[in-house]
Amino acid sequence: MTAQLLMVDSHCHLNCLPDGDNPARVASYLEEAREAGVGHFLCVSIDYETFPEVLTLAKQFAPVFASVGVHPNHREGHEPSVEELVQLAQAPEIVAIGETGLDYFRSEDESDWQQARFRRHIAAARQTGKPLIIHTRQARADTLRIMAEEAAAEVGGVMHCFTEDWDMARAAMDMDFYISFSGIVTFNSANSLREVARKMPLERMLIETDAPYLAPVPHRGKPNQPAYVRHVAQCIAEVRGEPLARIVEQTTANFFKLFSQAVPAC
Repeated sequence: MTAQLLMVDSHCHLNCLPDGDNPARVASYLEEAREAGVGHFLCVSIDYETFPEVLTLAKQFAPVFASVGVHPNHREGHEPSVEELVQLAQAPEIVAIGETGLDYFRSEDESDWQQARFRRHIAAARQTGKPLIIHTRQARADTLRIMAEEAAAEVGGVMHCFTEDWDMARAAMDMDFYISFSGIVTFNSANSLREVARKMPLERMLIETDAPYLAPVPHRGKPNQPAYVRHVAQCIAEVRGEPLARIVEQTTANFFKLFSQAVPAC
């Protein structure tokens, strides 16, 4: 991987990496990523309590952008209102609302409050004009229904760490959402997901790590890190039969088109 191929890790949790509370260690993660051809990073918020850590990293490191939101499975801590989300999103480093969405894998019996939280995040995104980062797991019908009911298409966004089928990908793209592939696409069991990556228009695709989770092959079982997004790009290039440079160039352009308030670092 050459330094000229500067891709974007469109979804990571830098503050959750091993020693992620140490600025010097975070700097080393970013340098490792830079050497692997990764030039920008979206550090995604998962709860109100650690949001200050996310924002601080974006303030400290020019290539890092941030979001504000509460993960659908986060059950404890403060529940921000629409007004609070809108206020927190005013920081110039905040380029998105989320991650938000629905996850019934462990919380199906608590779907009502998840849906209410999801609606609040969509409302905040519409008020700020900032795109959504959506997490969905075993909640396909409700996710798409609420996106439609709350007019999520007005701001668009990304279906992060996508693991669904082609029909859901098309439904999300019809609402002006991008599809982001994580290290899962490299797993031996992910043939159907690779087929989605092969079929979809490259102009609607992003790549991510979701670090420190879901490390791609050949790093499965280890903590993930932003440098490893290159394995996602390489896998997609192979699946599509396209040059790696093409995947990198287009997914980077897609990122800055979607997250229009993200200004590339010099």
